[in-house]
Amino acid sequence: MGIVDWLSDPANWSGAGSIPYQIMIHLVYSLVALAIAAAIAIPLGTYVGHTGKGENFIMGSANAMRALPTLGLLILLVLVIAPTISSNLAFVIPSLIVLVLLAVPPILSGLASGIRAIDRSVIDAARGMGFSTAQIVTRVELPCALPLALSGIRGATLQVVSTATVAAYVSLDGLGRFIIDGRAGNDYAQMAGGSLVLALLAILLETVFAFVGVVAISPGLSRRLRETPPVLGALPRAKKLG
Repeated sequence: MGIVDWLSDPANWSGAGSIPYQIMIHLVYSLVALAIAAAIAIPLGTYVGHTGKGENFIMGSANAMRALPTLGLLILLVLVIAPTISSNLAFVIPSLIVLVLLAVPPILSGLASGIRAIDRSVIDAARGMGFSTAQIVTRVELPCALPLALSGIRGATLQVVSTATVAAYVSLDGLGRFIIDGRAGNDYAQMAGGSLVLALLAILLETVFAFVGVVAISPGLSRRLRETPPVLGALPRAKKLG
């Protein structure tokens, strides 16, 4: 059986264990991990970006997470957690932990870098207009940091979706199931078909994020428009008035 035959087989498109079912489970794991990572990284990234405090420690710790061996950490967590939990959560929790650790660094770095890149004169102007700290964060810093923040979330999403296949190593469902089961049965069509579906899913998510970026990011924050700051453009007019 070839890849096309495996993908076109009606038995692979209906029922438990089918391609749509495994895509759904894969996305559930990924979205839950991303939601938890965002709940951790967004407050930390905002704090680091706004205050600059703990930047070296927090950013250094986040970047150190990138070096963690995902599969090795997953197996270790299963060995630690499984004896205390008898349900399927003994495998779900470790899988989510490793995916969260993978997603936190790009979200945290993107948001913190976006806030730190804002021209301080913009912050000073907002403060001079009477904005409170909360207003500066929510109405100035976060909107201005949106391009880099979205880039971090996009990177985290693609990494998590690609890496969520490791859940199959601990007997969980997801697109990794096709790769693991195919390898066990020497069914290379299943392995290649599962890998192809995963790649197409990643491309689809990349396209979605590109569209969201176009819709959500103000044109005034684009690189092209930021090359000529409005303040500098107003200088010649100010000289004429003088």
